Amino acid sequence: MNSRPATLERRRSLYREAAEIIDHEYDRELELEDVARRIATSRRQLQRAFAEAGGTSFRSHLAAVRMSRALELLRAGTVPVREVAQTVGYRQPAQFAKAFRRHHGASPSAFRRLNGAAGAPQPLAA
Repeated sequence: MNSRPATLERRRSLYREAAEIIDHEYDRELELEDVARRIATSRRQLQRAFAEAGGTSFRSHLAAVRMSRALELLRAGTVPVREVAQTVGYRQPAQFAKAFRRHHGASPSAFRRLNGAAGAPQPLAA
């Protein structure tokens, strides 16, 4: 079933508004229900907006933004992994490490060792 053009545009608009909130507040605790309320829509409509306009889910989009920022901080090489976790919105470093590994295929520490502060690859310790 195809949606009407006005419905599609409304969902694109909801997605853009929610994505903007995530982009600016990824470091805070964000819940779908709260973001939906802030942009004057229902939880279900926002889920549909993420699925149809973003091709993703709210949780996946939030994780992608957090992981992107974490990558930048780890590449800089100056911030401890524990602080990177807190900076990108994770209260538990272990939870952050698990999410990072799932998203990037390596732990934050291994990523940092492989990529170094200046981006030059360094061997993994045995």
